[in-house]
Amino acid sequence: MAVLSLLTDEELIFKFQKGNEAAYNEIVDRYKNKLLNHIFYYTKNKESAEDIVQDAFIRVYLNKDKYKEIAKVSTWIYTIAINLAKTFLAKEKKKNQFSITGKDGEGDFEIPDIKASTDKDILRGELSEIITESIDDLDDKFKEIIILRDVDEMSYDEIAQVLNIPEGTVKSRLNRARLNLREVLEEYVKS
Repeated sequence: MAVLSLLTDEELIFKFQKGNEAAYNEIVDRYKNKLLNHIFYYTKNKESAEDIVQDAFIRVYLNKDKYKEIAKVSTWIYTIAINLAKTFLAKEKKKNQFSITGKDGEGDFEIPDIKASTDKDILRGELSEIITESIDDLDDKFKEIIILRDVDEMSYDEIAQVLNIPEGTVKSRLNRARLNLREVLEEYVKS
């Protein structure tokens, strides 16, 4: 019997599909910390990120037979987790707004609940805060790509598969995101 830690992700998932629970545990061990760090960038809340990652691995467990060797296992897992994070954020955004209705139901508008924002005390240091805030301020399509490429170190192909966009779009968005970050950081260094 092969030592599980020496097997590729794909070999592990196939063993798991055949009933080897230890192979599943090895997959979880390989990805739980990376995934937690990645999802934290979305939620800015450790507990929420942990819940999303746990839910992602439950879905991997329950849907193990749906994995086909079209994409890498890592891409499949990240796609599940990112979709769960996006769903979570959409629910949080809706939950953290007050709705004000005008006379006779006209003029509805919503005001974000400022108190509902999560703690940002996880990352310490002024530069780390500036970088994190700068990434947060990017449009979602740019933020996602910079996190997947520069934090999670995914290849262009993997990012394209996770986000279901062409590889050229990945490269152009990454370039744009890095230019935006460079501008912000240059301003910070000058001051």
